[in-house]
Amino acid sequence: MESKNKPKVIKDYEKLSEEMQEQIKLAYPTGFSEHLIGFYDKDGLRVSALPFETEDRMYLVRMTIVKAKKIVDDDDDFDDFGVLKDNVKEDYEEKYAEEDEPSDDYED
Repeated sequence: MESKNKPKVIKDYEKLSEEMQEQIKLAYPTGFSEHLIGFYDKDGLRVSALPFETEDRMYLVRMTIVKAKKIVDDDDDFDDFGVLKDNVKEDYEEKYAEEDEPSDDYED
């Protein structure tokens, strides 16, 4: 995926769809805090965010290190060590693999 030409979207984690949150968990199964990047927003304030790329957009999911750790701590999908549980990971992988597979539902 070429991210240079994609529009960038800055959004709070809580405002993302459940589907997007699940895909982010798959992309970062060991938690988010170690993957945050820093940048300056339009007002010149330093902000931290988690980068996440989709087919058509580059997301910067706004969160602090403290918030990133709290999200994982409060989420039952992660174990006590902040790692995505194997059964959850398998469920999400299966769920999103099915969406990526071409459909056999076409008419002759």
